[in-house]
Amino acid sequence: MTSFDPALVARPGFGRMYQPGSLTLGLLFPLESYPGPIPRMNITEQVEQARLAEKRGFAALWARDVPLFDPGFGDVGQMFDPWVWLTHIAAHTSSIALATGSTVLPLRNPIDTAKAAASTDVLTGGRLVMGAATGDRGVEFPAYGLDRDASGMLFRESISAIRRLWSEDFPILTTPWGVLRNAGMLPKPVTHRIPLLITGNSRQDVEWIAEHGDGWLMYPRSVHQQATIVEQWRAAGESQGVLKPFSQSLYIDLAEQPTSRPIPIHLGYRLGREPLVEHLSRLRDIGVNHVLLNLKYGRRPAPEVLEELGEHVVPHFPLISQDIPATVA
Repeated sequence: MTSFDPALVARPGFGRMYQPGSLTLGLLFPLESYPGPIPRMNITEQVEQARLAEKRGFAALWARDVPLFDPGFGDVGQMFDPWVWLTHIAAHTSSIALATGSTVLPLRNPIDTAKAAASTDVLTGGRLVMGAATGDRGVEFPAYGLDRDASGMLFRESISAIRRLWSEDFPILTTPWGVLRNAGMLPKPVTHRIPLLITGNSRQDVEWIAEHGDGWLMYPRSVHQQATIVEQWRAAGESQGVLKPFSQSLYIDLAEQPTSRPIPIHLGYRLGREPLVEHLSRLRDIGVNHVLLNLKYGRRPAPEVLEELGEHVVPHFPLISQDIPATVA
């Protein structure tokens, strides 16, 4: 196959982000740098940066799902509930894709997750792309009365239930969270389907991810290592007759000198814009379709960095499509 699922490409969010052979750029909230675990998160500034990102041609804005502050983990993300936050950002933007990176499925009843996601999707006109994960903070599972060792099973059960709640009027569901009969969930998402990107391995093998996910969201690695993982992903998809996108995150500290060579930092690099374009081009060439940039460790003001990225980096990785009409089925 040479194209992604046309039903997903027709959705405004997914269609803006993904096309085979191309790479687009996204940004992860908070759109600021901060030295400790808690950002300033000035709402007015965040909205201004989100609007600037859309204007400058970024494909997506990503919000993390961090229900609890774990001092040992070191980062609380944008702090606000991701569904509430993305809806707020949607009210101040018009076309940029809105993504969760990533929703921790085992912690919540799939009915609640399905309804929150569908509501966000309808209210944003189909701009939602949903990253899904098992969770990586051990303190969360006992707080929710759950066994972390069961997270892989809960993850699979949740995805199955959520998809049925989105697509069926009155599904009969028996899950670890309860039994559903003689009831349905409203609203349904735009086109009755929201793209699900599996994050990391989520305690599943590659074949399961290729079969049940609409894409794979991975952590940054060296280009050589990532190329091997992309090859495995493509092979798993080919064995099932499908082609699905591959995404990754990347922390950056954009240096003032455009030619500054890369210096490794946590999950990314401190580097100038020219080496950044080179690195992103190499990722595109190995088959990465989207990179979400994290500015946490930056030393320059976010508006300054976004302007430079928008003027000198984003044009090398242009948007796939914009303002694709979508209707509520």
